Amino acid sequence: MGESKRKPKPRPRRCLRQLTFVVGVVLVVYCLLFVYNAPDANYGTTSWSPLRKTSTKLTPELLNNLSLGEDECKAAFPGLTKEIDDTVSKGPFTIKPSGDLGPLQGRIKDGQLYILHAQRRNDLSQDMLNARTASLHQLYRAILTSPSPLPDTIFTLNTGDAPFGTALQYSRAADPLIGSKDPNARSFLIPHFSFWSWPLPFVGSISSSSAQINALESSYLPNASHPNASWHNKISRAVWRGTAWYNSVHSPRLRQNLLQVTKEKPWADVQVLNWTISSSDTKQKGAVNAIPISEFCRYKYIIHTEGVAYSGRFSFTQMCKSVVITPPILWMMHTTHLVKPVYSGYLLGRDKRDKKGWEPAKRAMRGWALGYKKEEANMVFVEGDWSDLEETVEWLEKHPDVAEGIARRQREVVVGGGYHSPAAEACYWRAAIRGWASVMRTEGEWEELGVPFEAFSLSLDMGQ
Repeated sequence: MGESKRKPKPRPRRCLRQLTFVVGVVLVVYCLLFVYNAPDANYGTTSWSPLRKTSTKLTPELLNNLSLGEDECKAAFPGLTKEIDDTVSKGPFTIKPSGDLGPLQGRIKDGQLYILHAQRRNDLSQDMLNARTASLHQLYRAILTSPSPLPDTIFTLNTGDAPFGTALQYSRAADPLIGSKDPNARSFLIPHFSFWSWPLPFVGSISSSSAQINALESSYLPNASHPNASWHNKISRAVWRGTAWYNSVHSPRLRQNLLQVTKEKPWADVQVLNWTISSSDTKQKGAVNAIPISEFCRYKYIIHTEGVAYSGRFSFTQMCKSVVITPPILWMMHTTHLVKPVYSGYLLGRDKRDKKGWEPAKRAMRGWALGYKKEEANMVFVEGDWSDLEETVEWLEKHPDVAEGIARRQREVVVGGGYHSPAAEACYWRAAIRGWASVMRTEGEWEELGVPFEAFSLSLDMGQ
């Protein structure tokens, strides 16, 4: 009998051809995906997409539910805790007792809130006291409504306008190099105190303003009574109210330049804010010209200016179906990462090589990269001195569909995604505490427990 036939071993050259074919297919698929998703040659996209698809239905019952579990929160509000996650990824940090002259420090233990150190009420302005009280009430509510115990921890709370050191606070610098010299510094962003209440005329709270904005925006939708209602019926002007001198050290003439560029311009409704006719501030004398915060949404274009650091009105204007126009944002709040900016140079058909083009300051570039295409954007960034603001508004007026798309995407993301809802606020606070506790370490001598928040909230000073 002859020898049984054996399958010949594959030749090395044949294996090489097969491997080459597989690698080639992979490269072709990769290239096709890259080309399909590639940004314009001169304007790349930022490094993070704020939303991912979710199957959770955002009903009114869910959006008002203060007791969602951690997994429910993640499913309902994807990407909400990006700022927390980024800060936790920096690793452990240490805090020391601040004493009565430093920022407030508290303890969470066995599901209760205690205050360890705090400035006396007499040492704070009424605005500072309001902010501190509102934030503590937010935290207290998030603890009490938590469906599962939060970790025991000691925290520092900074309710000032500017971030400093390591604390739960309202903002951080968009530029990662600012404050980078202190390896221990951490900014755990928290919702602005207006999510509880902002006791200023024409402002109020996020929840009350949200209801007013929803009603206003609904009036621009076609219905049986007004079949021709449309976003295009909004006021075709760019609106702003504010003080002329409240600027950041990074943009010392931001507001003065705005007033100069918009002076007597028919496309602008820009005025120095005056709350009352009898204002004691000589810089703000004149007739009352304040606008209820929800009424800004009646305009197609809202001009945004930051102050010493962040601007509290930003959380309100994010809920409008209006085009927010601003120089590149320098201070991040807890939902600022939802912004997808398109640069004015892109809209106007220019790039940094054009003699009339512009390139954002390096600190802005480090925070925002180069922006999005106009079909993806939900906000417009203009030059820091507002020199192309008029051209940008004129361009948007000539391209109303683009303008409406930018406005629509902003409201769809923030309001449609429920990111400013009571449920999202409670979810965020609990995530912030969990994140903080996971990397916080203590040094020094600490009090045994502290003053229960219930007693502290009624006292004039610590210990009374």
